[in-house]
Amino acid sequence: MSETPSTNYSMLQPNSSESDQSLSTRHFNVTEPVVAKRICFYKSGDPQFNGIKMVINNRSFKTFDALLDNLSKRVPIPFGVRNISTPRGMHSITNLEDLEDGKSYICSHQRRIKPINLEQASKRPLPWQISRPVSPHRRAVQLAREKDDVIVQEDRAVKIRTPKKLLVFKNGDIRIRRTIVLSKKTMQNFEVFLDYISEFMQYPVVKLYTTDGRKVPNLQSLILCSGAVVAAGREPFKPGNYDPHRYSLPAKLSGLSNRVYPKANAKSESRNTGKWKVSVLTSDMPSAGTSSQVYITLYGDYGSSGPVFLYGEGELFQRGNEDIFTIDTGDIGELYKIRIGHNNSGESPSWHCEEVQLQNLYSGEQFSLPAHRWLSQDQDDGEICRELPVFRRGQPALPVTIYEVHVTTGELWNAGTEADVYISIHGEEGDTGSRQLLRSKKPRKFLKGQTDIFPLEAVHLGNLYKIVIGHNGLGSGNGWFLEKIVVKDPITDLDYSFPCHRWLDLGEDDGKIVRELNVAETTMFSASKHKTMQKRWAAERWKFQKGNTLQFYSRLTRGFIRLSPDGRVDALGDKKDKYGLFDVTVKRGNVCVFKSHQMPQLALALDNGNVTGKDHEATLCELQVHLQPNRCAILESARNPGHMIKFRLQGKGSDDAIGYAGLSKEFVVHVKGVFHNGAIILLTTSLCQALCLRPDGSCSGAGKQSEESYWKVHKVGSRVCMIESLKNPRMYLRIKDGKCNGTGTGDVYCHFKIEKNLESGSVSLESVQNRGMYVGLQPDGQTKPVVHTGERNILFYPHVIKFGREKPMGTSAIPSQEKGVIRESEHQSAKAQKSVAQSPPPSPPSKEIKNTRSTRYSLPSDDEWKVSVLTGNTGTQANVTLWIYGDKGVAGPITLGKDNRKQLFLPWQEDEFQVKIKSIGEFYKIRIGHDGTTEQSEWKLQKVTLQHVKSMRTLNFPANKWLSRSCGDGDIVCELPVEEAGKPIYPIVRYHIYIYTGHLQQAETDSPIYLCIYGNRGDSGLRLLHKSVMPVKFQRGMVDMFEMEAVSLGKLQKVLLHCEASNKSQYWYCEKVIIRQAGKDSEYIFNCERWLPFMSQGIIHSEIELYPEGEGYCYTMEMKSIICFVCSKSLC
Repeated sequence: MSETPSTNYSMLQPNSSESDQSLSTRHFNVTEPVVAKRICFYKSGDPQFNGIKMVINNRSFKTFDALLDNLSKRVPIPFGVRNISTPRGMHSITNLEDLEDGKSYICSHQRRIKPINLEQASKRPLPWQISRPVSPHRRAVQLAREKDDVIVQEDRAVKIRTPKKLLVFKNGDIRIRRTIVLSKKTMQNFEVFLDYISEFMQYPVVKLYTTDGRKVPNLQSLILCSGAVVAAGREPFKPGNYDPHRYSLPAKLSGLSNRVYPKANAKSESRNTGKWKVSVLTSDMPSAGTSSQVYITLYGDYGSSGPVFLYGEGELFQRGNEDIFTIDTGDIGELYKIRIGHNNSGESPSWHCEEVQLQNLYSGEQFSLPAHRWLSQDQDDGEICRELPVFRRGQPALPVTIYEVHVTTGELWNAGTEADVYISIHGEEGDTGSRQLLRSKKPRKFLKGQTDIFPLEAVHLGNLYKIVIGHNGLGSGNGWFLEKIVVKDPITDLDYSFPCHRWLDLGEDDGKIVRELNVAETTMFSASKHKTMQKRWAAERWKFQKGNTLQFYSRLTRGFIRLSPDGRVDALGDKKDKYGLFDVTVKRGNVCVFKSHQMPQLALALDNGNVTGKDHEATLCELQVHLQPNRCAILESARNPGHMIKFRLQGKGSDDAIGYAGLSKEFVVHVKGVFHNGAIILLTTSLCQALCLRPDGSCSGAGKQSEESYWKVHKVGSRVCMIESLKNPRMYLRIKDGKCNGTGTGDVYCHFKIEKNLESGSVSLESVQNRGMYVGLQPDGQTKPVVHTGERNILFYPHVIKFGREKPMGTSAIPSQEKGVIRESEHQSAKAQKSVAQSPPPSPPSKEIKNTRSTRYSLPSDDEWKVSVLTGNTGTQANVTLWIYGDKGVAGPITLGKDNRKQLFLPWQEDEFQVKIKSIGEFYKIRIGHDGTTEQSEWKLQKVTLQHVKSMRTLNFPANKWLSRSCGDGDIVCELPVEEAGKPIYPIVRYHIYIYTGHLQQAETDSPIYLCIYGNRGDSGLRLLHKSVMPVKFQRGMVDMFEMEAVSLGKLQKVLLHCEASNKSQYWYCEKVIIRQAGKDSEYIFNCERWLPFMSQGIIHSEIELYPEGEGYCYTMEMKSIICFVCSKSLC
């Protein structure tokens, strides 16, 4: 080979410096060691070429010509590699010494090269990642594009990496079709796209369908469709031959019959090596022919052809026939396998393929690939595609194997799916294509917690690196929680794990129903384990909050840890042992001190690995809590990591590593007071799910752990409770008539015995009325009555949101509780007021306030009072509630009711009730109201009388008020002061409330807004802001004025603002609240300037407390102008 000096023939940037790639001739001495150079060679002008990495030294290649000959066999250039140049073509390499270690070079058959961008070429996806052949020109356009087109759908982004063409058919008329290009402008959202299609098709388009009749509901489904849709108005889908390939084919070449062309033609830069003659032989067996559309995919060293549908004239693939096609696949390199299959369409889709013959029309090379297999979901193994390896010298290029695909559905309730699931496995030697997981070894596929095993036959893929898994979103329960997939390779005897632990559900997580999963590595396992530990701690950390009282149960000794007064510790206590109770003190994170409840000066400690009792201030008492997958806890010394609290089988402490599968150091944590009266709890069913009440009254264990799933405990007797929905008062969990739901009304069918499971920390709910029947969960999470058979579907793990009291207090009626964020006791009266406006729960029959006309009483105690309510000319059937305020506290809410509610509060009737009121000091006012939930919700209240049963002291509260939304002042609650010498001890005050809605976008709301005013003389109760002077309330940038009557609250201290929004579109931005008292020139300003509801520490809060800016403000001209503006609006 001539070594003439190089000449600059082609330069990408003539003025640019090439110092980093310039040659520096190095001369080696014979005494120098052999140095290996790592070089990468690329193909001239072909950015799609993946590059050849070689190690070069004077042993591997004696001469430069030997290197050129070797490269000619590996780099596909028509006349072989005859020139090697630097990437920009400025220098030609003429000897081995000119090659530099770590550099890249361009191979060509002439001195003039076509430069490529090495940075982009090195990032090119691997051949088996390409779903269809891509021409060099098209690939160059993709590489030159700096930014992908992004389509925003709702809050998710759908990326289009190349402009996607879409063929649109008119519904029922295949003659009318248009091809459009998807772009950012036309795909801002689904409605904009439908408008664009309507204008393009010249008729109104309301719905889109896939060519087989499935509805396209959103942009994401549109992007994932096969490239053609059917545009319809309001009429239903009309079946037709909507074939996208038929209308995208070029004209047939003369002289050739039965030709088919792929959707994209990839040509090599100097020749066309991708033309193939394909002969498909259908066997002569009965019913061997098919009505389906058949496709073929060719795989070579450089990539795959993608699915190429085989079309032609007449009936194809009939019994005993040979069908011949010519296809163009582009340069895919040396062929090593094909995949042939069909789309399972038509009346008789089953097909028995005998053989496939291929001939490369450029090289003349021929291949015969015998099949002799059914491609049918009803025959053989149910597959509708087959992979056939190419034979060379009588041996297959790669072996055919049957992978075992283990698909594990998550343990969450309703995690299973009935949709069709598809998978594509990718490896170093290509992919399997999309395969339906059809035949499981289990009778029913994809059930909660189940692992299904599917065989998948394919040409061996080498080392696996990813899978693509998804479903079609069809079926009654189409959402799916996938835990993981394990693929077993029988040839290499390797298992490949692909963790997921996510939803594939349009309504959960990120809304995706297709996921790409990478093979698990060690780092991924550790990251996944850390994330799981964080979730576990988030779900169980409520147990280790300051002030909680705990018990630690050892499953090895079957006893509780107890700390004796002498400092000795064992695990032999029973659940009533007073020395087995420990109070939590949180130090930091998951480090706590567990002080003896009986002896607060002592705490559990680890001293040189021995468990003992120490002074609670000692650092030896600081224990780190590690939660396990079985919800048990391990207690490790924070001072001496590795030392843990452990016990022997005999219950004595041990510092040795002992057996029993780790049970010696794992403890079940039990919290005292979970089911006390008035507690607000979650009944969790998994780390992220809980029992919830559905809008239709049914219950499901697949609810989210949020306010929607909060339940209130009403204690009826020892270990017997009623469970009431906090969001929907008066709806109780019950078992009746063979059904388990949340439509109970507080009768005996709502009574449940709480059975605690010491071994797991869970509880079971057994019906008191139907002994032996428990609240159970079906696989989809729905509740049903079940018999205890040892299964875990009756176990619930309580999570306390707010602790209750061991014994009910106040009145004989159980106080009602509003929904929303649970606050401290100072807010309880305000919350209860809101529940009056929203259906307060009935009291349990055994504890309900009794009507004195039909009940005998025992001798009265000091806290018994008789309540008389006189109704005016209009009665009500709504639920009536009473609060009584004293200078030492509040009694209430007290539900005034009896079994036959329709006989109460009739016109001109006086109803009497007897209640128990603990000492709240001297009474100074009452509040009475109803919830307005029945048809007869208007009520004329005439008078209320309280009489102490023992002393006969009487307090009269004349009212003569309408409690109605349509009559009077529109309020269904009123306050009445105590009178002395015919005069009220505190006056009734009318408060003017000005609510400022902010100027931010979408600041307005149509949600109910409630307000409670607090002063140094109690509160007003939580009142609905019902009647504004503005025609439409809470509009952006507007000021609403409301009036509220209450017994004088004295100096105002704060307000409680509550927004009852059911979704984000109803959120409200409040700027501030101003309150004035009629007849006074001072005002109170409460700045808000935030959205309601709002998120704090992962919890959505529906209400907020606001405090005044100062002690009081003068009545300003600004307020006068506001009043004038509001009044003028009301007059209009």
